Amino acid sequence: QVQLVESGGGLVQAGGSLRLSCAASGSIFSINAMGWYRQAPGKQRELVAGITSGGTTNTADSVKGRFAISRDNAKNTVYLQMNSLKPEDTAVYYCNFVPNLPSWGQGTQVTVSS
Repeated sequence: QVQLVESGGGLVQAGGSLRLSCAASGSIFSINAMGWYRQAPGKQRELVAGITSGGTTNTADSVKGRFAISRDNAKNTVYLQMNSLKPEDTAVYYCNFVPNLPSWGQGTQVTVSS
């Protein structure tokens, strides 16, 4: 069973930066697309950035130019570099495959103060 463990969240002022990490167990990591998702209070979970096994990336319009996803297949880890953070980026951030598996990790809380 694949396990996903997110880390790197925290409290940051608007305009600041954070780097999230997600460590995945299992041998299927390197052959699958991965993504970072987020869920804000009262809202549905959304995909904010994805990366294919070959490294092609895509980001949602709401974070384009500010967030960047990357991966290290040797370490079974995917990253999300978040710059120029805004209060509306406040959410719990999760990583998962794309399309996602039914099970989710615990996520990591990102709070951006104005």
